[in-house]
Amino acid sequence: MPHITWEEPFCGEGSACFRIGTDIAGNAYIAVAGAEDHYLTDSREALRALIRDIKDGKADHLL
Repeated sequence: MPHITWEEPFCGEGSACFRIGTDIAGNAYIAVAGAEDHYLTDSREALRALIRDIKDGKADHLL
């Protein structure tokens, strides 16, 4: 398992909390808060785009 530095959880109204993390190789990670050992990884920009869509209400069904 890579060493991941996790940010503080983001919690939307009525949805699950999630956390974003990064490693020293420049990979980005997203996980449900409290379950960081089960994460998705992708480029930072891909996860940034996903989070923007969630915040804009375009992908809220994913959480």
